[in-house]
Amino acid sequence: MNSTIKKLALILTTSFLLSGCLIQDPKPEDCVTKEITVTAIEEGTSFDIVIKEKKDDFYYINRGLEQGLTIEGLKEQIMNKKVNLQLYKFWFGTSEHISQLTVDNNVLFTEFD
Repeated sequence: MNSTIKKLALILTTSFLLSGCLIQDPKPEDCVTKEITVTAIEEGTSFDIVIKEKKDDFYYINRGLEQGLTIEGLKEQIMNKKVNLQLYKFWFGTSEHISQLTVDNNVLFTEFD
């Protein structure tokens, strides 16, 4: 196989793998539910909201600050409470991306239609 075909194959393979990492229009059936107790809420990069739990695990709402959520508002609503997160699952594992956040059966954030 010549080098041009090898390069093309590498580019196509890389593009395919990277496109599998994009989260577009998530659905409940594309997610797993995880219950956590919130121990910290802070601003992340690119206007993300980062939610942490006891085990130093963290999850994020992509561009949550641009979607009308506030750090202080979430602290009042969910700090030290049990919440349910809908986390997007890829073919290779579960992401930290929050597709839906609920507390006491109230939806505080969702990307679902």
